[in-house]
Amino acid sequence: MGHILVNNKLAKGIGACLLVLGVAACQSNSTGLVYQNVPIDKAVGSSSNIDSLSSVIDANPADADAYNKRGIAYAKAGRLDQATEDFNKSLELRPNSYQAYANKALVERRKGKAGQAIQDYTTALSIKPDYVKALNGRGNTYRSIGQNTAALRDYNEVIRLNSGDAQAYHNRGLIYQAQGLQEAALNDFSSAIGLNSRAYSPLIARGVTYLSIGDPKSATKDFNAAIALNGKSASAWANRGRAEEALGQITEARQSYQKALQLSSTNQIAKEGAKRLAVANTVPQA
Repeated sequence: MGHILVNNKLAKGIGACLLVLGVAACQSNSTGLVYQNVPIDKAVGSSSNIDSLSSVIDANPADADAYNKRGIAYAKAGRLDQATEDFNKSLELRPNSYQAYANKALVERRKGKAGQAIQDYTTALSIKPDYVKALNGRGNTYRSIGQNTAALRDYNEVIRLNSGDAQAYHNRGLIYQAQGLQEAALNDFSSAIGLNSRAYSPLIARGVTYLSIGDPKSATKDFNAAIALNGKSASAWANRGRAEEALGQITEARQSYQKALQLSSTNQIAKEGAKRLAVANTVPQA
């Protein structure tokens, strides 16, 4: 344990970890609390980048932008508590920074504090009502806590403001999918794919929808396309296994499930599929 954390601040930090247990676990080290299971960008969140931004702040402690940028770097490094501190400092210096509010909201959501995240996104939108980043973020937060009606309002507003926003179509499609509105979901996922051909998540989502309406052939095409974009997606491999199983391609399905489990040993779809096929045998020849 680093010496600089052996004090009351450390005790407070450990308490924070316990509060978010099950949402985003965290660990202590000499550079602050690092939350697990959050997206990490090693370039933006590197120690050298953070040190560089700290030098800017040391030279000009009233630079709101520098605090906001260092907050982003801390967030990319998984150091969410320090990110929040920097966003708060940025807002002290520039109270109307809708970007800092939205950045802080994303960090709060990753810490499992949905209510605080919604409040910060709403504040950002009170400053800039057409800020689609905040609308998408608030919609995602509403969706994460099951408030789909509120989430749909935000996604619809994003699409009204910017009909080319692939993320909003994808997110809205996920709600339609959960509501059993499969045709509407297919339309939105297809729109997202058309707007961003490099995004693999809408392909997986559309493939899952094709499976739900009994079209494993189309589903397989989407899962294959998703794997071509991101071969490390356990979800794409596991769902491809489902589609192959539905097509009677048992050997291929087993291989897809095993690949998914190599990437994520906790993937439930792959675990259930592999178990289901473990005792499956080929039809004996006459």
